[in-house]
Amino acid sequence: MQIVDVPEQEMKAGDVMIRLQYVGFCGSDLNTYLGRNPMVKLPVVPGHEVGAVIEAVGSEVPEGLKPGMVVTVNPYTNCGKCASCRNGRPNACQHNETLGVQRNGAMRERLVLPWEKVIPAGLLTPRECALVEPMSVGFHAVSRAQVTDSDVVLVIGCGMVGMGAVVRSALRGATVIAADIDDEKLQLAREMGASYTLNTKTDDVNSRLLEMTSGFGPDVVIEAVGSTPTYQMAVDVVAFTGRVVCIGYAKSEVSFQTKYFVQKELDIRGSRNALPQDFRAVIHYMERGTCPVDRLISSEVTPEEAQKAMDEWAAAPGRVFRILTKF
Repeated sequence: MQIVDVPEQEMKAGDVMIRLQYVGFCGSDLNTYLGRNPMVKLPVVPGHEVGAVIEAVGSEVPEGLKPGMVVTVNPYTNCGKCASCRNGRPNACQHNETLGVQRNGAMRERLVLPWEKVIPAGLLTPRECALVEPMSVGFHAVSRAQVTDSDVVLVIGCGMVGMGAVVRSALRGATVIAADIDDEKLQLAREMGASYTLNTKTDDVNSRLLEMTSGFGPDVVIEAVGSTPTYQMAVDVVAFTGRVVCIGYAKSEVSFQTKYFVQKELDIRGSRNALPQDFRAVIHYMERGTCPVDRLISSEVTPEEAQKAMDEWAAAPGRVFRILTKF
C-alpha cells in the first residue's frame, strides 16, 4: 500500500462531490491486498464502504442533495443494457464495476459520483454510514430468499454480511439460527436477532439443526462464508423444498451430491451486491439506535496506519468485523 497524490476529479452536470470521513476495509479488500481477488484490476484505490458529507453539487442534481448532508454511496455501476439491467436487477449487472475492485475506490479525501449513486443517510453519522453497504448485501440475500415470518433461517457465517442477513431475517419475523466458528461472533448474532447459535467447529451440526427445527431442517440457508465445506453444508442441511442463497465466493471448485437438488426440489439462488431499497432498509434499521455499532467496528486507523492494520487482519482474519479508515 502507498499513499499517493492524485489530480482532483472534475465535476460534470449531474455529479456530486463528497468529502470522505470514514471508509471501511472489507473482506474483498483483504483478498485484493493478499493477491487473491480474481475480479480486481490492479493497481487500484480500495474502498467502497462509505461515510461522507456532500461538499458540492453540479447542475442537474435534484434539490434533495445539498452540501453538508451526511451520505453513503451505492458503489456499483450498471450498464442499463444487459439482461440483468433489463430485468430490473441492476445490482447484478453483467458489466458492473465496483468501487475499489474494478475501478478506483473511495480511500481518498474527495470523490465525484453521479448523483444517483449518492444515498442520503437520514439520522446516521458518517461513521455509522460506513457499515451500511456490507449490511445491505446481507439484507439483499434475505430478499432473494423471500424470507417470511413462518421460516426458520440458517445463516452460515457471522461477519458483517452475515450479520446483515441475521438482522433482516429477524426483522421479517423469521426464526434465525446463526452459525460460525467463533463464539464471540455467535453471541453478538444473538444480540442482533438470532434465536439459536451453532458453532460449526465444535457442535454436531446435523443433530443440533434437527433439534432446533423439529426434525425438518431450516427452510432457508444463507451461505455467507464462501468455502467448500459451507457450500456443501448448505445443500446437505436445508429442508426438503427449501431455499439456499449463496453470497460468498468459494475460492475453489465445489462438488455436490446433486441428488439433493432433485430429491429436495431445492431453490438455489445467487445473491450479488444490493439494491437501493436494501440500502434504505439498513439505514432505517440503524436509525432505531439498536445496532451495536461500536462492537462491529474492530478498529479505526489513519491512512498511514492502513497497511499495518491489513497485515494484522491477514494474520488473524477471524477476529475482525470491520476496520475503518478515518479521513
